[in-house]
Amino acid sequence: MNQHVLALGVFIVAYLLFVVLPRYRSLVAAVAGCVLVVTGGLSPREALVAVNWNVMGIFVGTLMVADVFIESRFPAWFAEFIVNRARNTAWAILFICMMTGVISAFVENVATVLVVAPVALSLSRKLRLDPRSILIAVAISSNLQGTATLIGDPPSMLLGGYAKMTFIDFFVYEGRPSIFFAVELGAAASFFVLFFIFRRYTQKVALQPVEEVRSWLPPVLLLVLIAALAMSSFFDTGFSFLAGGICMIFGVAMLLWQTRLRGAHTLASLRRLDWDTTFFLMGIFVIVEGLTTAGWIDVISGAFSRAAGEDVLLGYTGLILFAIFVSAFVDNVPFLAAMLPVAQNMAKSLDVAPSLLLFGLLIGASLGGNITPIGASANIVACGLSKQAGYPVTFREFARISVPFTIAAVAPAAILLWIVWR
Repeated sequence: MNQHVLALGVFIVAYLLFVVLPRYRSLVAAVAGCVLVVTGGLSPREALVAVNWNVMGIFVGTLMVADVFIESRFPAWFAEFIVNRARNTAWAILFICMMTGVISAFVENVATVLVVAPVALSLSRKLRLDPRSILIAVAISSNLQGTATLIGDPPSMLLGGYAKMTFIDFFVYEGRPSIFFAVELGAAASFFVLFFIFRRYTQKVALQPVEEVRSWLPPVLLLVLIAALAMSSFFDTGFSFLAGGICMIFGVAMLLWQTRLRGAHTLASLRRLDWDTTFFLMGIFVIVEGLTTAGWIDVISGAFSRAAGEDVLLGYTGLILFAIFVSAFVDNVPFLAAMLPVAQNMAKSLDVAPSLLLFGLLIGASLGGNITPIGASANIVACGLSKQAGYPVTFREFARISVPFTIAAVAPAAILLWIVWR
């Protein structure tokens, strides 16, 4: 079979299976990568090199750190702390969402939702509120802020790996405000949407304290890790290995500390890690490399460039809207991985800074997943928890909050990026 047809066929079939069989996405990605190697679409060495091991080190190491951080119960304790100091229920919910965003900027989104959701459910039970709106707000707040930093979510890690961006580059890149400030501007705008939604909850709230911090070491070490990643930006400007190595060292050290001093079981801790997404990411790197080697990235980027013509604003806006639409219904990881080189080639054709289209693509792909209950893993988890509590979430109920939230978050972020990087 023609290798060009094979690479495209493997990608399309894998993508469809990601949608139809989301529980088996890592297996599908692994099989698709093996098919490319066995059929000669990629050599074993090309497949191995295609995986960005620095990104994988960041992801797995951060998962280990996050697991110990969550087990310390600091996030849950802090959630109770801020809720009990809110002047009414509306502000308690808003504080929960803000805290979710802060944690999610440094901890994987699903883990963040699992930490914060029990507090939200406790609040809703105490005040006899429908928990659906609160859990939806928690999920979409997590997805939003996970985009702000290099270690917040896999899409940000993918962009960092592709563009060789360091931790600091997400704040200041080439001397200009970077993706962090665009996300925070969107977060400020979307805050008013949440305030409007929850404004009627004016009763005073107080939760009975049940959480205690088991150890203050994990929160402190997380701050040290963030500082170490910031420092690594000055020593590994090519984003080759240092960030991933630092995350793995911290992750392993924290797991060993938890095992030896806290009496935890290492295997149990390792089982809790998100291995599904880990192997899924590795497979996606190989599948997208197959598309690139076969020349399909050039074809796709050429089609987008021709559609935009010489109108940079049209190309920029069209790319963001396309990313939002696709990511609302399918996993944004394979989509973003495939579209990053497309955006790079489009930037060359339109003669603009690649950062404009790369950052716009990340905003669209990451925040587009907020629109539907199936658009992001954090959404699926939050809706599952709501259903377990006896409150199933419909598409309409989710969209009532998610659509205005997403519009409010994307529009100012996209405008800021355009002003800075056009």
